[in-house]
Amino acid sequence: MARTPTGAAVLQPEVTQAITDAVLHELAEQGYGRLSMEAVAKRAGVGKSALYRRWTSKHEMITAVVAEFSVSRAVLEDTGSLRGDLRVTLQAMIDWLTHPVFSRILPDLVAEGARNPEMAESARASIGGPRRDRAEVMLRRAMDRGELPADLDVEMAMDVLGAPIYWRMVVRRAPVEPDYLDRLVEYVLRALGAQDV
Repeated sequence: MARTPTGAAVLQPEVTQAITDAVLHELAEQGYGRLSMEAVAKRAGVGKSALYRRWTSKHEMITAVVAEFSVSRAVLEDTGSLRGDLRVTLQAMIDWLTHPVFSRILPDLVAEGARNPEMAESARASIGGPRRDRAEVMLRRAMDRGELPADLDVEMAMDVLGAPIYWRMVVRRAPVEPDYLDRLVEYVLRALGAQDV
């Protein structure tokens, strides 16, 4: 069994989880601009060195934590049908956007991205890109099954998947009625030109 070299930093998972929780709660309470490494370390019950062993800067820390939180909630489940896949995928998106902590973080990160091109690019690369990759797998699977047209504009289709939920929940802050998901799935199926689903 390999031994950790003497003097090497061992990143303990429970410490990383405490830091992750602290980052998310500090972001929700303070926002990107006012979040400090000191406050995160204090909240996590660790020294600042524990943060710097994992990330080189506040920006890197926030990007990594939010990406891990967000991408892990983008499901990639094959239910056997496009309708089923859409239902699972869109429900996961609703759950992501209504998470009690993350729902307070996202608007601030979007605003920060408008002011900070580096933040916007990091979010695109580490959150938006991987989440879209998973949606693309679902769409191409449906194309292979003949449920979607072979010439589907996949980029536009991915926009159609996320936009209604984001607009309703984050921009409008409108309620999600009990039948909203069912209605949305049917609407998206029609918008994508789904066949016999």
